[in-house]
Amino acid sequence: MLFYLFESLTRDFSFFNVFRYLTLRGILGVLTALIISFWIGPTVIRRLGYRQLGQTVRPDGPQSHLSKAGTPTMGGALILVAIFISTLLWSDLSNRFVWAVLFATASFGAIGWVDDYKKIINKDPRGIGAKAKFFWQTVAGLATSLFLYYTATSHVDTALIVPVFKNVVIDLGPMFILLAYFVIVGSSNAVNLTDGLDGLAIMPTVMVAGALGIFAYVMGHIKFSAYLGFPYVAGAGELLIFCGTIVGAGLGFLWFNTYPAMVFMGDIGALALGAALGTVAVAVRQEIVLFIMGGIFVMETVSVMLQVASFKLTGKRLFRMAPLHHHFELKGWPEPRVIVRFWIISLILVLIGLATLKIR
Repeated sequence: MLFYLFESLTRDFSFFNVFRYLTLRGILGVLTALIISFWIGPTVIRRLGYRQLGQTVRPDGPQSHLSKAGTPTMGGALILVAIFISTLLWSDLSNRFVWAVLFATASFGAIGWVDDYKKIINKDPRGIGAKAKFFWQTVAGLATSLFLYYTATSHVDTALIVPVFKNVVIDLGPMFILLAYFVIVGSSNAVNLTDGLDGLAIMPTVMVAGALGIFAYVMGHIKFSAYLGFPYVAGAGELLIFCGTIVGAGLGFLWFNTYPAMVFMGDIGALALGAALGTVAVAVRQEIVLFIMGGIFVMETVSVMLQVASFKLTGKRLFRMAPLHHHFELKGWPEPRVIVRFWIISLILVLIGLATLKIR
């Protein structure tokens, strides 16, 4: 909205031309989302506590988590408000990618909200149930994938770009829809599984979003993409602003979510942020790089899959508890140690992902 206001003012005041630059709007998106998070955070937390929207804790989980029962949850709403306001203020709203990521974020956030609400009101950790959740995730994921496919303006928009290999670009055709669906839904669930400790999921999300913002800027810049050997994706650069708002909103939320947490993200935040990362990765054609940079999310998801498979096939558990962060807790690691070490691993993986910009 402000983007259009300043654009109209450039006709009379050349100074406002500076707001056309993606880099400046990206920075403003970060700062706006951060300020909104700081501003409304205390109010949101008080209201959640007043309405007794507190966390329910699994009785079979680590005993150290029992003290967290009753901590306000659904704090992901704070993140989403900051992201949406900041994106609408600073983005070019005629860009199809902006609406794709906003739709995915909102729809998966709505699924998470219903799930959280049922958990809290019914005091049932299962929420809406796995089948119902997966069904609605499938609907939202396919809708986003179909939109991106049918609004594509060139074959590059639906091709698979293989990192490191400069000339390997695989034309997927309609298979793009399936790939996009799996990336969006898979990323959503992976972030949700990781969200089990104070600040554990939000900081890797911030780092991955920041890195994807760099990819968006490169892929959407005709000169930079050519220089680095990437196909040009028209309009992808605008996602820099959206990624910036995730960074700002995420850091603002971390202020309240850091150990010991004053508020939890809940499914409303985790499902939405995971879907947002997946949709951005699909839009900028970096699904494989997302798999690398989001390695923490992948590890957590794979640990659950291996645990279930092992128990069904052999009757034995590979880990003391899944997802993986609970395994280390039960081994005696203090919660802050698990969190910070996972953050460090995530930073390393994000840097490896960013290195693929030049190693081609």
